[in-house]
Amino acid sequence: MLAALPFLTCNLSEKQPVSVPSGFDWQGHRGARGLLPENSIPAFLRALEFPEVRTLELDVAVSKDNQLIVSHEPWFNPNICRLPGGAAIPKSDSAKYLIYYLTAAEIRAFDCGSWGNPRFPNQKPMPVHKPTLRETVEAVRERGLQPSIRWNIEIKSRPEWDGLRTPPVGEFAKLVVHELRALGLEQDANVQSFDTRALRAVHDLNPDLRLALLVENLQSLDSNLTRLGFTPEIYSPHYLLVDEKLVRRCHERGLKLIPWTVNDVPAMRRLVRLGVDGIITDYPDRIRGVSAVEQ
Repeated sequence: MLAALPFLTCNLSEKQPVSVPSGFDWQGHRGARGLLPENSIPAFLRALEFPEVRTLELDVAVSKDNQLIVSHEPWFNPNICRLPGGAAIPKSDSAKYLIYYLTAAEIRAFDCGSWGNPRFPNQKPMPVHKPTLRETVEAVRERGLQPSIRWNIEIKSRPEWDGLRTPPVGEFAKLVVHELRALGLEQDANVQSFDTRALRAVHDLNPDLRLALLVENLQSLDSNLTRLGFTPEIYSPHYLLVDEKLVRRCHERGLKLIPWTVNDVPAMRRLVRLGVDGIITDYPDRIRGVSAVEQ
């Protein structure tokens, strides 16, 4: 969809360092996907080795036994995962291995890191499993790298998945709200989604939870907020959709603007200059380059 918008390309000639405001929300996308296998405990711990990172971004699906599983898809991506025992997952069979039909214990037997990711050649392969949200939070707390870390948790839902690949969206939202309360994360997390149904359900269950509307369409800010039905705390579009007008309109409405997923330094610099409130990136190791003079 966004490929049809050449006029939204970033100014890649941007070479001047930029001063990053205090409190800027740098977020590690799926932990540190450019460096270690995505949505894995090693990737989250790696992201926190960079002191600029304030927030860990992750996705959740739901297992057969109603555990929140940290996974971008509600299935095992055959490009990065292997069956228990190491056999490849035929791409034609990926729909057979749905997280919703497996227990958390069964899910642990799949390896989603040893073969790397062809899209991220610098990613270091290592054996990892899809952890539960609780397991992830406990691992970060045990390491104690950053006691004030925040969490950005995406509900991966679509209407056509309800009851088939994920629970009905209301049940999904209830599981997320309950687990955030159980983990003591209600003040330290926000819930994001492309699915406005999910955000409305979370809002109904706990109006105090911070919410973020993910956007990749070409509709206006007002249109997207009307579609949602209320004003969330964060507006989170694809970074190529961000311009000076959008930043101004978000701030006029009291919204924080945090675009995704920004992986090159010139684009990061452009967005900081425009006045965004944070950036989601696969490469937390590139953050310091934003304010550094290029050699």
